Amino acid sequence: MEEIIDIPSYFLCPISLEICKDPVTLSTGITYDRENIEKWLYTIKKNTCPITKQVLIDTELTPNHTLRRLIQAWCTLNASKGIERIPTPKPPVDKAQIMKLISNAKIPRLQIISLRRLKSLAAENDRNKKCIESTNGAIEFLVSLVKQNNDDDAKTMNLMQDGAESTSASDEALGLLYNLQISQDGLKTLMGKNGEFIESLMQILTNGNYQARAYAVLLLKPLLEMADPIRLISLKSEFFVEIVKVLRDQISHPARKAALQILIEICPWGRNRVKAVDAGAVPILIELLLAKSEKRETEMIMVVLDQLCGCAEGRADLLKHGAGIAVVSKKILRVSQLASERAVRILYSLSKFSATSSVLQEMMQVGVVSKLCLVLQVECTLKTKEKAKEILKLHSRVWKNSHCIPPFLLSSYPC
Repeated sequence: MEEIIDIPSYFLCPISLEICKDPVTLSTGITYDRENIEKWLYTIKKNTCPITKQVLIDTELTPNHTLRRLIQAWCTLNASKGIERIPTPKPPVDKAQIMKLISNAKIPRLQIISLRRLKSLAAENDRNKKCIESTNGAIEFLVSLVKQNNDDDAKTMNLMQDGAESTSASDEALGLLYNLQISQDGLKTLMGKNGEFIESLMQILTNGNYQARAYAVLLLKPLLEMADPIRLISLKSEFFVEIVKVLRDQISHPARKAALQILIEICPWGRNRVKAVDAGAVPILIELLLAKSEKRETEMIMVVLDQLCGCAEGRADLLKHGAGIAVVSKKILRVSQLASERAVRILYSLSKFSATSSVLQEMMQVGVVSKLCLVLQVECTLKTKEKAKEILKLHSRVWKNSHCIPPFLLSSYPC
């Protein structure tokens, strides 16, 4: 029979109920394992002590060396019972180390090495990300590197001392800024008073390589989500051209989704729908739908198309595309309730504001009318059913007696 080992309760982390490997104490006096409390504070983003529920004004973690030594001594005493000794943890990264790397990054021959070291530290854990962001001047320095690249006529390429592939300091800084997953306060610092950083990202979208463009659009997404309406209304037409190019070039799946989320965020403001249409968004979105995108991406495409069909130019572009009406209709009842709702809304816009005889005929031929009748028969949201019914009533004279509608669907055609 195996001997039951009695572990002292104060050796256990209150979160995981496992032996602390790197015990640290909060300002509330409660000790936790570093990995668990850092996940609580920096990943889950809680601002309270898990045990006392007190709001933490100070989130500084103090290493509990006494408890660690007690645990290590206990592990050694119980080694014969299969208990492994917990190694002494290496000290966590502190602001002094970050400041040193930032200083080195200002020296041309050490710049790329230092930026890559910072990137490596950020990739280790959320605590390191927070430490880099909160280090005085770190974010501003990275932003200056990105801006500097765009102010120069040509990229200055830095060659690694070990002969590795050359890269630009701007690209490294851009990747680091994205990987930091910057907080709201940090994003405000990035944004700046005049939105200069957004202009820098625009330049990267225009002239950068694929990876730099991906990082640029991924950074633009949270920045624009917190931008004030005046800034969104004043976005230039060139901005929309570059966002649409990200969709067209299919740089990466995350970049494509970020571009779609940006369009969802900015299209409702001012004349942004028209700017997006003029940039060629509608045919690109239709082609993405034809390429069978995954569920969430399809939903986002349908939301953007719905927004763009709210203007005459958007509807005209959708009707110009040979597969426009058909692919929108096809997404009804095949993807999700959200996609079905948006598809019906798009068809409603077309049937109410762009219903020429040829459009109505095409809607009949590609199965739109039959699909709308089916919507009335199956389980859908009330909003979707009402829109479908409105469309069918709107053109009942043209459609109701058509031979294109199967008899079992014709019975649900609204009077």
